[in-house]
Amino acid sequence: MRDATEFMIGNIEMITAALKFLKPSDEKPVYYASVGGEEAALNLEGQFNTVDVEIEDARPRRDMYKLDNQGFQLFDHASAVSDFYDHEQIRSIYEDEVKALVGKATGAGRVVVFDHTHRADSQEKRGELEVREPSAVVHNDYTDRSARQRVIDILPAEEAQDLLDRRFAIINVWRAINHPAVTSQLALSDASTLQPGDAMPTERRAKDRIGELMMAIYNPESSWVHFSDMKPDEALLLKTYDTATDGRARFSLHTAFDHPNSPADTKPRESLETRTFAFF
Repeated sequence: MRDATEFMIGNIEMITAALKFLKPSDEKPVYYASVGGEEAALNLEGQFNTVDVEIEDARPRRDMYKLDNQGFQLFDHASAVSDFYDHEQIRSIYEDEVKALVGKATGAGRVVVFDHTHRADSQEKRGELEVREPSAVVHNDYTDRSARQRVIDILPAEEAQDLLDRRFAIINVWRAINHPAVTSQLALSDASTLQPGDAMPTERRAKDRIGELMMAIYNPESSWVHFSDMKPDEALLLKTYDTATDGRARFSLHTAFDHPNSPADTKPRESLETRTFAFF
C-alpha cells in the first residue's frame, strides 16, 4: 500500500493516491474475474501500471456532479432493508427502492434490476459470506457490445429486440452497508474529461461466462474525485453504459483505492452494487 498525501486547493480537499491502470498494448487484454470467498482477489501481474493520481473530495460540491454530465451522482437514500445480506429483503424491499431511485434520477419509463454484487474489504468477511473483494483496477463495466448482449441474456427474446431498438442505459447503484465506507473508497473519473483511447475493450472471463468490459489507460488530463466516507443512507449512481450519443456521459470509469490516512481501527468496507437497465 502506498501512502496518500492530502492537500488543499482553495477550499477543496485533494489527495494523491495510487490507482492501477492498464498498460497500453496492441493485443486485446483479458480480465479474469475473481470468485467470491476468502481468497477472492485479482491476478494483476504484468498487465497494469500503478500511477499516483490527484483525487478531489467531491462531497463539499456534491450537487455539481450529475449522472448525464460526469457519469455519476450521489443521492441521499435511506432504505427499509435491515440486513443487506438477506436475499429475501433485497428481492422484496430493496429492488423496488432501487427501481424508484433510478427511475426518478434518469426519467426512464422502465427500470429492471438484473444483478447484485456484495463486496468486502475483509478477508474474513469474504470467507464468511462468500462475497467478492473491492475491484482495484480502473474500469467500466460494459462496452457497446456487452451491454447489448446483457439485455439479450436477461430479458425474454420477444422483448429484448424491441428494447434494443430504443435508448437504454445501465445504471449501477452503489452503497456502503453496515457502516461508512472509509477503506477502499471509490475513485471516479469525470466522464466529461474522458478522451478517445482512454478505455480499451477487454475480454472478461468469469466462472460462468465470457463477457467484455473496458479497462482504462492512464490519461493525465482526466479529472478524478471521490465522495469521502460514504454512509449507508446514501446511494451512488454510476452510469456504466448509455446508447445515447448526443454528448451526455455514456461510461463511468471507477476503481477502489486505498486511503491510508484513514484511522487504523476503521472497519473494513462492506458494499452492495445493484445493476439496472433503464429503458426510455
